[in-house]
Amino acid sequence: MEYTTLGDTGMEVSRICLGCMSFGTSDWRDWVLDEEEGHEIIERAIDLGINFFDTANMYSKGESERVLGDALDGRRDEMVVATKGYFQMDEDDPNSGGLSRKAIEQELENSLDRLGMDTVDLYQIHRWDESTPIGVTMKALDDAVRRGKVRYVGASSMWAHQFADALHTADDLGTERFATMQNHYNLVYREEEREMLPLCDREGVGVIPWSPLARGYLTRPQEEFEATTRGETDSYAHEHPYAGGGGREINERVQELAAEKGVTMAQIALSWLLHQEWVDAPIVGTTSVEHLEDAVEALDVDLTASDQAYLEEPYEPVPVSGHD
Repeated sequence: MEYTTLGDTGMEVSRICLGCMSFGTSDWRDWVLDEEEGHEIIERAIDLGINFFDTANMYSKGESERVLGDALDGRRDEMVVATKGYFQMDEDDPNSGGLSRKAIEQELENSLDRLGMDTVDLYQIHRWDESTPIGVTMKALDDAVRRGKVRYVGASSMWAHQFADALHTADDLGTERFATMQNHYNLVYREEEREMLPLCDREGVGVIPWSPLARGYLTRPQEEFEATTRGETDSYAHEHPYAGGGGREINERVQELAAEKGVTMAQIALSWLLHQEWVDAPIVGTTSVEHLEDAVEALDVDLTASDQAYLEEPYEPVPVSGHD
């Protein structure tokens, strides 16, 4: 395993972050693993040197946090644990979502309870809240840090002008500022390169992309992806414009380069992301130990500058996706 400093936090994290959206209960989404299978993958991740785990309160309606917390019992202090809040957790309680002070305080406490932790290393806003002034949110997050509930705060997909506003507001108020950006970025979705990634680079913000394998689109030939359980049932995979903007040709080039180097398509796609200087740690979600091991082995896959250019060349602009 390789390690890197997460943005300007000083924390050392593995270059692969294990995303925990696929752990919890299949009652939530068909492709989600139940507890025993989730524990098996988390255990193997630790064996492989992964020390960075990302979850959210809305994954399996809290079950993902509980599964992760149970799996890390007795060694939570050795790990870097990140979770998120924003989406409404209780349909009967409008204040169980959003980024008001009330929502942040109560949902953070609920997350800590499920994780079995007194302090979470990284607490992220899952999306931008149009109904709450960003100053209110930044003050509430700053208070969480000062109370020792949170070590660092981060953000997820939003427009670059919103993120710039949040950073400026934090500086103006003298509050904790966002240390990380968890954004949508992969070989077939590169719109973040226009504004968000240069902004993060300039501001010393750690970048931890979600969906680095395009929800599985970059792990197998397109026609095979469409026949998988996730390809058939995950509406989110089809809402993103992966097959547009040259995506089909990029998928073919990933296949070609994988065959040439004797590795998997997923390893080529992950290796490309790991070669991008502004990326700290892609968040890799998986439902099998084998795929997890493949992801870690991607650290050893070398892509030349010409390889990277060949993979990138077909890309064309696509609609912005993932901010809601």
